[in-house]
Amino acid sequence: MKDVQNIADERGIAIQNVGISNVHLPFLIKTKSRSFQSVLANIKLTVELPGAYKGTHMSRFVEILSEWSQKPVSSREMATILQETVQRLDAPSAQLDIEFKYFIEKEAPVSKLKSMLDVDCLFSARLEEDHAVEFTLGVSVPFTSLCPCSKEISAYGAHNQRGIMRVQVKHEAGHFIWLEDLVSLLEAQASCPIFPLLKREDEKYVTEQAYENPKFVEDILRDLVLALRQEPGIAWFAVECENYESIHNHSAYARHVERVQK
Repeated sequence: MKDVQNIADERGIAIQNVGISNVHLPFLIKTKSRSFQSVLANIKLTVELPGAYKGTHMSRFVEILSEWSQKPVSSREMATILQETVQRLDAPSAQLDIEFKYFIEKEAPVSKLKSMLDVDCLFSARLEEDHAVEFTLGVSVPFTSLCPCSKEISAYGAHNQRGIMRVQVKHEAGHFIWLEDLVSLLEAQASCPIFPLLKREDEKYVTEQAYENPKFVEDILRDLVLALRQEPGIAWFAVECENYESIHNHSAYARHVERVQK
């Protein structure tokens, strides 16, 4: 049969990313305990298409991903997937983005009851011709913040709210941080962490913990920047914090991007 995709294109426009997105497959993610967690992944896999080619071979992307859907995946395996992709599609570069929900066990501060916190995560890897694979790890972590200004000016009480920290990090070669450790690092910068399951004694604890640790969104972001600077092996990071304000019809927001100077 005639292969229209291989027909030469005369417009001379190379496309940086072409492939498939919104591919939902089960994937196995390596955990800190050296076991695996099965997740439902939302995947985007693309290659660079030279200007001389009319199209790429979409079916090959699905074939590659399907072969990996029941194998443990981390940065090393993503590099293998990208190398296979550029070879099978004869492409100069490729990119793989995997978004998924990861579950981390949380222990309530007083009752010690255990529950599972769901965290939105991203594994992103890019392979350029004659370059090492560049891997980015991303997490979105919920937290509690309490307003220092509200505490200062009020006769009693202070308004607090739930927020979200979104962080992406890139590591130097040979370094890696587990999802569990990165989430813990982020939670430590908040007025108080989020717990899915709380009894009355736990609720008392977290309310008082937040009250004794008031932070603006700027405070949380700055503390997070300082913590990431001290984390071994991190070469670059982008962080943002968003407070879903309880007394306003808008959010408070802060963002910072930095290449770490060791």
